[in-house]
Amino acid sequence: MDLQQLREGIDEIDSSILELFLKRMELCCGVAEYKKQHNMPVFQGGREKQVIDRIRALTGDSELEAGTAALFTSIMDISKILQNRRILADSPDYSFTVPDFAGASRIGCQGTSGANSEAAAKKLFGDIQPIFYKSFEEVFAAVQAGELDYGVLPVHNSTAGSVSSTYDLMAKYSVYTVSETCVEINHCLAAKADVAESELTTVYSHPQAIAQCCDYLTAHGLKTAEYGNTATAAAMVAESDVSERLAAICSADCAEKFGLNIIAENIADCALNRTRFVCISRELQVAPESDAISVMLKIPHTEGSLYRLLTKFCVNGMNLLRIESRPVRDGSFDVMFYLDFSGRIDDPSVKALMNDLAENLEFFRFLGTFRSE
Repeated sequence: MDLQQLREGIDEIDSSILELFLKRMELCCGVAEYKKQHNMPVFQGGREKQVIDRIRALTGDSELEAGTAALFTSIMDISKILQNRRILADSPDYSFTVPDFAGASRIGCQGTSGANSEAAAKKLFGDIQPIFYKSFEEVFAAVQAGELDYGVLPVHNSTAGSVSSTYDLMAKYSVYTVSETCVEINHCLAAKADVAESELTTVYSHPQAIAQCCDYLTAHGLKTAEYGNTATAAAMVAESDVSERLAAICSADCAEKFGLNIIAENIADCALNRTRFVCISRELQVAPESDAISVMLKIPHTEGSLYRLLTKFCVNGMNLLRIESRPVRDGSFDVMFYLDFSGRIDDPSVKALMNDLAENLEFFRFLGTFRSE
């Protein structure tokens, strides 16, 4: 046979596979109705293992056993997704309120006046003056305790990546994401008047800012030290003795505010340098325009578990906007996944997916919903 004939044969077999697949899904819908009427769970591990063991035994080719097992595992996962839509879509809605940004009076962020977090807070809340805290954790704790209406924290930078501490704190505190915003970051190198770049001993800033300016710092042979925030680093440099020859990476506005001389502007590795900030609240709040959802979850250490998780989003037609992972920090090598995906909380398919994840994963938590930028 020539190539065209081989392809025609494959097309014919594909049509047969599709026909049988549709018949299988039709039968699965019948199974879903039966389980729904008899209050049975969708996932039944014993049945799944039985099917896969049978398929492996029928394969008759050791080189293809893993492939046939993966194929039928995917088919069963699709089946379970369709069953969950029928069984779980009628589950109760989430209880929530609508954010009242205009009526908020207690807004918190980390750092001091002139920090990028303050700029993010102003984008969300206008002229409301934020309360500043020394650490990200203090902001989380204040929101959870009800001392703040909202907290504003960085989660991701377009140059340096994730702000790991924020993700770790999302796992520690019972708060919800209600909004997000992006702030363009323009870093400069600033020191006290009459201090030349060649005289600098140490450059202080937040570790994210240092990472974002790595090329410039390396090229100029500058020693760095981490500080809690770009603005607090600038304030510390402003209060230092000129003989110490210290500098800070901060914004030009921040340098001006603290009376520092700008040695170099726009020193970030990338010309377009943006940081995404999230707004958190104590209670679940959903704005009418929210079209993205955040969750955190753990998956088992089994072959193909991440692939099977991603299949759920693909089959439900939900685009993954972001996926992050962080160590659980319990002495194991387990990781917690943080996912943002497109969807509205009132969509029955989203509701079914969320219930599916909650019922079938080792750990699952809904982190909130927001309008994606």
